[in-house]
Amino acid sequence: MNREEFNNLLKKANLTKKEFCGLLSISYPSVNNWGSSKDVPYWVKSWLENYIKAKSYEDVKNKVFEIEGK
Repeated sequence: MNREEFNNLLKKANLTKKEFCGLLSISYPSVNNWGSSKDVPYWVKSWLENYIKAKSYEDVKNKVFEIEGK
């Protein structure tokens, strides 16, 4: 994954790089170098895709509970 794809997935996940770093306990300078001086690690794409899916499922669940009055 290149830097542009990484940034696009972060945007789709509604995360900043700092928020991403906080969730994973990774240093910001390391993440900021991904795609320029370092490759984006192979696991990042699947992690972000799963995060996006989990958030969407959470949103649907919350909407159902809201409709049902729970």
